[in-house]
Amino acid sequence: MAKIKVAVNGYGVIGKRVADAVSKQDDMQLLGVVKQKPDYSAKVAVLKGYKVYVPDQTSIDSFKKVSVPSAGLAEDLFKSADVIIDCTPAKVGVTYKPLYQKLNKKVIFQGGEKKDVAEVSFTAQCNYDKARGKQFVRVVSCNTTGLSRTLWAVHQAFGILDSKVVLVRRAADPNDIAIGPINSIVPELTIPSHQGPDVQTVIPEVPITTVALKVSTTLMHLHVIFAKLKKKTTKEEVLKLFQKTPRVKLVSGTDGFLSTSHLMDYGRDTASLRGGRDDLMKIQVWGDSVSVKDDELIYIMAIHNESDVVPENVDAIRAVMNACDCATSMKKTDKALCISNDEINSSVLVGEKGKETVLNL
Repeated sequence: MAKIKVAVNGYGVIGKRVADAVSKQDDMQLLGVVKQKPDYSAKVAVLKGYKVYVPDQTSIDSFKKVSVPSAGLAEDLFKSADVIIDCTPAKVGVTYKPLYQKLNKKVIFQGGEKKDVAEVSFTAQCNYDKARGKQFVRVVSCNTTGLSRTLWAVHQAFGILDSKVVLVRRAADPNDIAIGPINSIVPELTIPSHQGPDVQTVIPEVPITTVALKVSTTLMHLHVIFAKLKKKTTKEEVLKLFQKTPRVKLVSGTDGFLSTSHLMDYGRDTASLRGGRDDLMKIQVWGDSVSVKDDELIYIMAIHNESDVVPENVDAIRAVMNACDCATSMKKTDKALCISNDEINSSVLVGEKGKETVLNL
C-alpha cells in the first residue's frame, strides 16, 4: 500500500514535532516542511534531511543570502501532498484555506483556528470516526485535547451531569521571548473561557464551564477539574479508569512529582526512551489528587502544551485518508512515537513489611 504523502506548513513549536512524528510512521512519507525565515530551526530541518520549502520569492532570496538550501515554493509542495498539516501561527491557517481549496487538498488545522475552519474538531479517542474521509479537520488546542481525553473517559464510565474547570495556563512557550514570562497573574475575564466551548466541539454532550488564569511559567498548563457524575463511583474505580485510558498517565506526589517542573525534569531524564525529545504527550493526572465525595469527582492534571496534540495530528491524517480504524491508528502512532516507553513497570520494590510493589513511574 502506498504511503500517505504529508506536507507540514509551519515549522514552529508544533510543526517541528509533527514533522518528526510523521517521519516516524511506517505508512507515511514526509514530503517537506514550510519555513518563512532561514533561522536555526530551518537549519535543523535541513540537518534532519527534511526538504524545506518557502512561501514566496522573497523568502527564497533570504534563504539564498545565508546559504540555507530551499526546495522551492510551498504551493509546489502542497500540490504533491495527500494531506497538509497546517501548523502556522494562530489565525494564519485560515488565510491559507482558499489555496488548499483550490488545490483540493485534505488539511489538518490546529486549535489556534476557529472551529468553523474545519468540518470536525478532533480528538482521536473521542470522535475519530467523525473525521474519516473529511477534507478539513481541526485538531483542538493542547488544553482542549487534555480535557477531552480525560472527561470523555469519565463520561463514558460514569456519565457527567456538569463539570467545572480552573485552568492555570503557562504564559508562553519556552522559546517565546515576545510574550512572557510575565510578573503577573492574568485572568481571562470572559466566563466561560474559550476552552469550555471548545471542548464541546469535540464532546458536545458534556456540560462544562471553564475559568482560565495565565501565570508566570513556560513549562506546562495545570487544570483542576470538578465533575458531577450521574453514576456514583469510588476513587479506586477512577484510578483504574485513568490507568487504562489512552494517552493519560497517573503520577504521584509520593514519587516526587510535586510540580510541573518535576514532571518536565522527568521528561528530560527519560527523553532517550522516547527518541530523544523531552516531550510528555500523555496527560499527567496526579493520582493523589483524585477525590470522590457523593456524586462529585475532583482531580488535578498537567498538560505539556508543546506536545500533547502531536499524536492527534498523526491520527487525523489516517482519519481523513480513511486509512484504518481508530484503535489501529492510535496503536500505530503510540508505538512509533514511543509514547509508553517512559513507563517503568519492570522494577519491583520491597516495602518495609516485605510486600512487593510495582514501581510505575
